[in-house]
Amino acid sequence: YMGGRTHVTAPAGGQKQPPEERRPTRARQAAAAAAFPLLILSLPGPAGRDHRSMGRPSTPPPADLRSPLWALPEELLLLICSYLDARALGRLGQTCRRLFRFTCRDVLWRRLARLCLNAGFSALGADLVLGVPVKERVKVSQNWRLGRCRRIPLLRWKRNLMPWMQLDGDYLYLSQAEDIHLYWLHPKDTNLVWYPQTVFSGHREDVCRFVVDNGHIISGGGDGNIALHKLNGSFNFKILGHQQEVNCVDCQESIIVSGSRDRTAKVWSLLSGRAGQCLHTIQTEDRVWSIAISPLLSSFVTGTACCGHNSPLRVWDLGSGQLITCLGTDFHRGAGVLDVFYETPSTLLSCGYDTYIRYWDLRTSTKECVKKWEEPHDSALYCIRSNGNHMIASGSSYYGVVRLWDKRQTRCLQSFSLSSPISSPVYCLRFSTTHLYATLASALYVLDFTTS
Repeated sequence: YMGGRTHVTAPAGGQKQPPEERRPTRARQAAAAAAFPLLILSLPGPAGRDHRSMGRPSTPPPADLRSPLWALPEELLLLICSYLDARALGRLGQTCRRLFRFTCRDVLWRRLARLCLNAGFSALGADLVLGVPVKERVKVSQNWRLGRCRRIPLLRWKRNLMPWMQLDGDYLYLSQAEDIHLYWLHPKDTNLVWYPQTVFSGHREDVCRFVVDNGHIISGGGDGNIALHKLNGSFNFKILGHQQEVNCVDCQESIIVSGSRDRTAKVWSLLSGRAGQCLHTIQTEDRVWSIAISPLLSSFVTGTACCGHNSPLRVWDLGSGQLITCLGTDFHRGAGVLDVFYETPSTLLSCGYDTYIRYWDLRTSTKECVKKWEEPHDSALYCIRSNGNHMIASGSSYYGVVRLWDKRQTRCLQSFSLSSPISSPVYCLRFSTTHLYATLASALYVLDFTTS
């Protein structure tokens, strides 16, 4: 802050800055320009010390000369601090211990955190990571935006596989050939226990996809079976679901949906007395690569190979199994959808062989997506994940490239190559507010963004 003006450096590449880095409005800037110098002059220590006392030993000020800042009502202090950005708020906390404690309050950082890339807040402002100071999450979110992290290989194996993964708090579930291994993640480190705590078996061929829901693991394998395990390690039952390999499964509450190479999608019940019963069999006319149930449990979406049917994204009614709508009209033959992800009951993301990430809003239009982002190296996108707010993470088909995207921008924000010089797709990725995990053909990697 110099002379009432704020110096802003233009970002590289001519991209627009995200809202957390944009210049404040003129009204806010004028108010901050008027309030901030008075705030600094009233502080104890070097920032507000009279020039005649410079060079003298530091002594506590008399009671009548102490900072008048603390005579202000707390509501007014919070209002003044609400005009500050993250850097100014952090500098203010360095002036004295009392202000340090004051500026560590979550209420001062919550507004900034909602604009950050990945600070654990939903699009509606709900806090998804309770118990962690918001100030620390804002700091770590800056590392996500700037690409500051440590790349660490957690596990390696000799055979090339197509592993799938799920992250559940401090536990990581990883498919290894026909089994699913459960690993414990150290809460204060990036390491995991090298030996699995539990091994879930039940398939004769490799596990293709699996989900963790409601105390169960539901997996689909290359043998055409759907297996259900309890998280305590006991085997529940197995369904001979499809004639060929089960490429995808999803589960919510008492409903399972599955998609297969045999060009069918099926709906299964988990209710007591009807467990394992097939409710609907849907002829998709195409190999089903991906599937996801709507959070409202009213419908589900299938992503197919786009070879036998010209619409690879279709939404089906969960109760009747009837087609509701097709998404998009400009897909070329072979533009299969490899992954779909519901953010809300009306918004979802898709990616696949056509190298695009597409963002769909079912409330506006089903013919065209709301927004789309192109993979800059023209690689197929194998997997996708979103934090439900501003950030999207995607895994590419070559050299283990993981990309971070900001929905408010048109280009890729950061990219990380994990398998150079040996090329491998990123088959699956999951992330929290501090770490990103990615599975390749022969290794499991973690990106640790808590680095200083």
